[in-house]
Amino acid sequence: MPRVAENRAAAEPSSPGQQARRLRLLEAAAHLASLHGLDRVQMHEVAKQAGVAIGTLYRYFPSKTHLFVGVLADQIDRLGDTFGRRRPTPGLPPCDAAFAVLQQASRALLRRPALATAMLTSANNAEVAKVPEAAATDGGIRTVLLDVIGLEHPTPGDQARLRLLLQLWYGVLQSGLQGRISMPEVESDLRLGCRMLLSGLSHPPPAR
Repeated sequence: MPRVAENRAAAEPSSPGQQARRLRLLEAAAHLASLHGLDRVQMHEVAKQAGVAIGTLYRYFPSKTHLFVGVLADQIDRLGDTFGRRRPTPGLPPCDAAFAVLQQASRALLRRPALATAMLTSANNAEVAKVPEAAATDGGIRTVLLDVIGLEHPTPGDQARLRLLLQLWYGVLQSGLQGRISMPEVESDLRLGCRMLLSGLSHPPPAR
């Protein structure tokens, strides 16, 4: 089957069966990348392992970049489920709440470095105009952070601080994946970044 052009819009699943097939494709892609790395993952192998037709794979993911940005988005969704929605811990400073999220996410990513590299490389290479889900990944992790902080109405300044924190997080992860810094250094840098960037957040309204 000819390769589908990357600028074709990805289809969205509209039924439980389609959602299940899309999820199997994401899980198969994650498994293969964990074993072999991004460059050696073949789209036909992803479809075969997922038990899905190759045409269905390309309908949901027109390119390998689309596929691994989708894997990253799925991982962020799972992170959100882990930490809950709008459930800040009473008395926990915003910097500590955000660090707990990024610490857990970093540990999970660095346990499977080949997969983490595949996801981050794809996200870094994705143009939002061609891979809209790339913007959704950033929005997803910001939502998780806002949830645990308990800040429902962030100001433009709050949003800027969170953007900078995510850029720092991605850079620290890359350094960890490349072996430039150790896991303790990854966590130390993230803790410091959270403290420096989130100390000036606006305060959430008191609970009623």
